[in-house]
Amino acid sequence: MKTDNTNQKTIDNSNSDIKSAIHTNLDNKDMKSSNNELVFDVRGLKTYFPIYEGTFKKKKVNDVKAVDNVTFTVKRGETIGVVGESGCGKTTLGRSIMRLEEPTGGEVLYNLHGTMTDITKFNKDQLFDFRKEVQMVFQDPYSALNPMRKIYDSFAEPLKAHGVNSKEDLEMIMEDRLRRVNLRPEFIYRYPHEFSGGQRQRLCIARALSVSPEVVILDEPVSALDVSIQAQVINLLQDIQKELDLTYVFIAHDLSVVEYISDRIIVMYLGHILEYADSVELNRKPAHPYTEALLSAVPIPEVGRESKRIVLEGDVPSPIHKPSGCPFHNRCPKYIGEICEQKVPEFKDLGNGHFVACHLYQGK
Repeated sequence: MKTDNTNQKTIDNSNSDIKSAIHTNLDNKDMKSSNNELVFDVRGLKTYFPIYEGTFKKKKVNDVKAVDNVTFTVKRGETIGVVGESGCGKTTLGRSIMRLEEPTGGEVLYNLHGTMTDITKFNKDQLFDFRKEVQMVFQDPYSALNPMRKIYDSFAEPLKAHGVNSKEDLEMIMEDRLRRVNLRPEFIYRYPHEFSGGQRQRLCIARALSVSPEVVILDEPVSALDVSIQAQVINLLQDIQKELDLTYVFIAHDLSVVEYISDRIIVMYLGHILEYADSVELNRKPAHPYTEALLSAVPIPEVGRESKRIVLEGDVPSPIHKPSGCPFHNRCPKYIGEICEQKVPEFKDLGNGHFVACHLYQGK
């Protein structure tokens, strides 16, 4: 059990800055993905938002294709990172595999009691049970907690919904979860405005853990925090994962943060997956030009990788009117001709679990 402390978790100066710790972390990372039991098997997932026009908004004219034919797996005990620019569809992806957004097509298979079951077909009762096993931590810690309610009330509601009713049991669970995130048990009787941003985010993590989930989807959990607090929260998440044998889906726009915590990384752009690989492999041998550009923006030069910044020209296209062919072709510094404009690239297997959707590669 960790020691109680009212202050933020103290960590060594050598680890306080996430970006400066990437090199050591990548070299010494314990590869949890050796466990091959699948938790999620996502196949051809699509989440579109219809656009209507007319006086009564009855005429459908187009779709916002937020998630477009996405396929990937999540193994038990690992951390899958999802990275990309704002508007790439990563948050919608997380919400879709939670069924907080209704998928338009595809399958989201979840390992429910040993059987891979499609959650897109779950009824209300099945979905209720599923959400006990899969919890989500949202981006903004300031809006995630009701300012009019004490922390106790915010924690008690989901616990009571899942059958924990006695005050003694409620307090015991809450106090345990607060200790796990290095907050004092008596904090449950305070209001959200009495806490800092880092403390609020830890409260949100503790609330997600209160129902003892198997999987936690973390949507930009540190983007609203300054860098020193980011490092503390990330290290805390890693400690909790080891203690409770959790599986994480970690969504962020900062590739340096995703590299630090993830075992495998998904790179998204305009609702598509462009590259999917082991974190170490992706960092050292990025295959897609978009991934190379993202990595070049990390302000730490890597051994074996040129540190020259790759500046992408133009703006990200609208998800309503996507480019034909490769979605990245109009900004790609390695554009090779009409094939990029006319044909959607297939996923190529480069070996060692490294996949890329780019016409530059033939694959295996």
